[in-house]
Amino acid sequence: MADLQRAFGWLAQPRNPATVLHGKRNVREPVPQKVSTISVPSSPLTKAVLEYAEKELPHPTFNHSMRVYYYGKAMHIDQFPDWQLSDETYLLTCLLHDIGTTDKNLTATLMSFEFYGGMLALNLLKELQAPVQQAEGVAEAIMRHQDLGETGKITTIGLLIQMATIFDNMGGHSELVHKETIEDVVKHYPRQKWSSCFASTIRKENELKPWAHTTALGEEDFPNGVQDNQLMAPYD
Repeated sequence: MADLQRAFGWLAQPRNPATVLHGKRNVREPVPQKVSTISVPSSPLTKAVLEYAEKELPHPTFNHSMRVYYYGKAMHIDQFPDWQLSDETYLLTCLLHDIGTTDKNLTATLMSFEFYGGMLALNLLKELQAPVQQAEGVAEAIMRHQDLGETGKITTIGLLIQMATIFDNMGGHSELVHKETIEDVVKHYPRQKWSSCFASTIRKENELKPWAHTTALGEEDFPNGVQDNQLMAPYD
């Protein structure tokens, strides 16, 4: 049971990335990683969720989700090789983490997109007969992927997707991934002006739902930070 929990991401990590980085810019210097050499699960469950994501997500959001997988895996390989998690569970989380931002889902509920998206993911994975611990691990990580802070704990997959999304969205944790890795990932999954696209989505949710959890990151600071992503500007 404990091994399954760890594999599905149920291991507590400090919520503050500086703690797992030991107060440094990185644990070790990153090396170039290629899309072709990073393993991608191909189980029936993964294939079903991949098909669902490609159908439901706008193409820029799907590409972002895949970039988050590869950037997170590069961080895992280079910085945190001792972290125990399954690539399948992390990929499922990446594919579904922004499902709540689609036009259909954003207007289907009064809930913040992360929480509604987590519920959608939980229901989908249960329908696809994923192990309950895995489905719940994905849902929790999605619900908390914008729950940034310096206190308390979070699951392993929750922290990894936080760091990878901040990297792709705002250029945060820029010292954790090699420049050549960015170039290769973007070549396979182009950004398609993602910075302006996601900034627009943030503003749309904040307008529709002034109580949205996204406002905790700064009603203006967050969308402006996304729009002004200098690390990824050359690729947008």
